[in-house]
Amino acid sequence: MSTFEMVAAGLALVGAVIFAAGVIAILIATQRRPYNAELAPIKGSPAQGVLWAFTLGMAPWAKESGRIHWIAYIRGVIVHLGIFVGAAYLIATPWLAQMPEPLRFSLAALFVVGTLLGLAGFWIRMADPTMRLLSTPDDYCSLALVTLFLASAAMSAYTMKYLPAFWAISGITMAYTPFGKLRHFIYFFYDRVFLGLAFGRRNALK
Repeated sequence: MSTFEMVAAGLALVGAVIFAAGVIAILIATQRRPYNAELAPIKGSPAQGVLWAFTLGMAPWAKESGRIHWIAYIRGVIVHLGIFVGAAYLIATPWLAQMPEPLRFSLAALFVVGTLLGLAGFWIRMADPTMRLLSTPDDYCSLALVTLFLASAAMSAYTMKYLPAFWAISGITMAYTPFGKLRHFIYFFYDRVFLGLAFGRRNALK
């Protein structure tokens, strides 16, 4: 292993440690917040509501924004799918040499699409006056890291010589996650659980 590969692997490990510590700290802080249970009588099934929130409740027809903005919805789904697959791919990279070539090329294609849609996010934020006004440096930084993560994943899946670059960018991205808007992936689960509990209790499922 070359010096650059060792540094890249070390950066990825340090990033993973910061990521894990940050996520644990956020979870502990969130769990310590007071929870005020609803006092109204239960009219439906809270469990069924949670199940709905993580399945049909995420379908585009269950959200007004999804029904109105189909292209943006599909873009978001593909980008997030690319990120989750990229995270699994990162874990599997020590065995990349044993990965079948068709699988690697298929992953590279997915990551390329995700990269292009990530770049489209910059155009969306800058082209729309309202989005441009609301966007913060953290928005652009998070989008840039995710786009670089997907791009480097695509390059390393296509040819292994770019694997150290993918490790390095992954380490930086993981280290940044607990401190920027990328940490929203943690609150996503809380949001869906509480939404499902509320809708299930009130028997207001669509």
